[in-house]
Amino acid sequence: MTIARERPTLEAVARRAGVSRATVSRVVNGSTTVAEPIQEAVRQAVRELGYVPNLAARSLVTQRTDSIALILPESATRVFSDDQFFPGIVRGVSQELEAADKQLVLIMAGSAASYDRVERYTTGRHVDGVMFASMHGVDPLPGTLARIGIPVVCSGRPMGRGTPPVPYVDVDSVGGVAHAVRYLLDAGRQRIATIAGPQDMVAGIDRLAGYRNELKGSRRRSIVANGDFTRESGAIAMRQLLEDDPSLDAVFVASDLMAHGALRTLREAGRRVPDDVAVVGFDDVEIARYTDPPLTTVRQPIIEIGREMVRQLLRIAQGEEVEEALILQTELVVRESA
Repeated sequence: MTIARERPTLEAVARRAGVSRATVSRVVNGSTTVAEPIQEAVRQAVRELGYVPNLAARSLVTQRTDSIALILPESATRVFSDDQFFPGIVRGVSQELEAADKQLVLIMAGSAASYDRVERYTTGRHVDGVMFASMHGVDPLPGTLARIGIPVVCSGRPMGRGTPPVPYVDVDSVGGVAHAVRYLLDAGRQRIATIAGPQDMVAGIDRLAGYRNELKGSRRRSIVANGDFTRESGAIAMRQLLEDDPSLDAVFVASDLMAHGALRTLREAGRRVPDDVAVVGFDDVEIARYTDPPLTTVRQPIIEIGREMVRQLLRIAQGEEVEEALILQTELVVRESA
């Protein structure tokens, strides 16, 4: 007959360590007010007895779940496509949360109904903080959560001006794109077009602004087609640009995945890259190294964006003040397409 082993209790740990139950509770719950030798004695007793905290009970006492949500307002199909932006963000977030002994809750919300569910879940305080990435349009949820005291950080500047302002981590898209367009101008390109990203997203808006600002300074006109950051939209937009201006000799594309589609269209049209048309992308995801030819692109530190979002969120959770905007720098990576 098998005899079930009793689960070690907080009291048993206290007896083994020679301290009070309250002291064990403080150490287990992460308090820093207990002297280090006593903390070590408690940790040793925990290891010897194989004590495992009751997380549900601890959550009731501490009002913490030790879980952080990352919300992607996109469909699962989009998130798990071959766009390496989302895996990069998740990787950075996961690395930093693991270092902080926190659990990631990944939530995708690609429809109005699913977003309503997300709102109920997050406002119900099932997580200790919430991060948003890939937001579309003016989203009231980050501001709602901030107003009820839930720590919130966004990837990318939230559209609209909410109260209170929601902290965000972003890259200098305007400056990065301006650098790329200036590179094309310095190479002697005369008719520089762009495939812009979605104009309901800050990344799409800022990258188009960087392109237009730099061309305006050089007294050249804008040649614009719009995509949605997918490969197919890049291919379609490139066909539109060739119809609108057959003499174009360069194109800045607002994402590497769209640039991959644009390269396919140029090849089908018999245009040589970079001899006839130079192509520059944005992101520097893995595919940029394997396009034909390898893609010149603006690198954004995708993994670091995820890590910085977590760092900012944990500072807020600890009651620290953070800057509203943390802006990371981009870098032009020159390969063979321009």
